[in-house]
Amino acid sequence: MDLTSELLQGAIDIHVHAGPHLNSSPRRADPFEAAEEARDVGMRAIVYMDVFSESCGTAWMVQRRVPDIEVYGGIILNSNYGGINPRAVKTALNYGAGAKFVQFGTHTTHFMASREARMVDGKPVLLKDLYPKFMEEEFSRAIRIPLDSVTPEIDEILTLIANSPGVYLNTGHVSGEEAIRLVDLAGTYGIKQVVIAEHALGELSVEEQKAVAKKGAFLEHSMAQFIGAGAIPRTHYYVEPEYMYDVVLDVAKHRPNLRGLGDQIHEIGSEHFIFSSDYGVRALPTPVEGMRMGAACFLDMDFSTDEIRTMMCTNPAKLLSLE
Repeated sequence: MDLTSELLQGAIDIHVHAGPHLNSSPRRADPFEAAEEARDVGMRAIVYMDVFSESCGTAWMVQRRVPDIEVYGGIILNSNYGGINPRAVKTALNYGAGAKFVQFGTHTTHFMASREARMVDGKPVLLKDLYPKFMEEEFSRAIRIPLDSVTPEIDEILTLIANSPGVYLNTGHVSGEEAIRLVDLAGTYGIKQVVIAEHALGELSVEEQKAVAKKGAFLEHSMAQFIGAGAIPRTHYYVEPEYMYDVVLDVAKHRPNLRGLGDQIHEIGSEHFIFSSDYGVRALPTPVEGMRMGAACFLDMDFSTDEIRTMMCTNPAKLLSLE
């Protein structure tokens, strides 16, 4: 029982959702509370994720008021920024504490927006088919990563990341093919730190995961994938209540259950994985508790303490350029 808490010593959570947020989907803790709780259990650092706004300003404020823990933020290129927007990235890199990551979208990627659906008469109907306004105003701006070319906007953003030591690329909720493309582009542009977000990782086979890991990308899994995902309302991105999706179709083709995840990690190697919480939504435990739950699950699956620390301490520290 004590070991799960001991494993939080020096841990880093790269996926913390802490307010502010939409009134329809408030966060479990504010950024100060999240940092204080993480510090009090001995964690080394946390990274704030905000689907509406850059979080490096939040990190700047919290770092001034909460000592003895490192806090970071970054930018997620959702439709609030018009999608692939170099100006937003350039600003975030120089705002507040400075962006620690650049992520290529979450809910408003083409991959996600084309699969989010509501249940109508017991059957799922895609938002883009159900609401013409969604199709016109939101789906039309959805983020796509070209597989055979580089747009001027993506070129500028990748150059900005490459020229910003210590800043890492997060693929975001893109398709598996787009995630592989971003890993390859990162290599071309000389970007040293890359993490494949959990949603994109669920689209890659074990062999594909091995291939991108061999190229130096870290593979992210979170507690929220297994306790909370799909079972409860989580993050509302759209203000319009009718756009609050009930189900996401045809995703996570290769995402196993928790036991299967353990088997995958054993096969690929814990040195390639980062474990995060992805917690902060009000209906779930706090991010710190999410990390403790993850440690407990890994112990139940016979992972060694060294393997757990690799995924919760060492690898995220490498991604953040702390080691």
